[in-house]
Amino acid sequence: MYRRLRDLREDRGLNQTALAGVLHVSQATYSRYESGALDIPSTALIALARFYRTSTDYLLGLTDDPLPPAASKTKQDAL
Repeated sequence: MYRRLRDLREDRGLNQTALAGVLHVSQATYSRYESGALDIPSTALIALARFYRTSTDYLLGLTDDPLPPAASKTKQDAL
């Protein structure tokens, strides 16, 4: 999960300070989330999923499909 958070952030050219601002936490706190030193609160996890337009399952590593459930369903319906 933590690697996925870092990869998403880096793929968008963002730094930890930018994501800390999205979550209204310090950069040090966000750094601990990303490294796994601090558990991510569910509210922050949901905020990250919305920010990245993905699912919490994707962020948690429960699925490799980055599309949120509604987008995945729409994609399957088109097939």
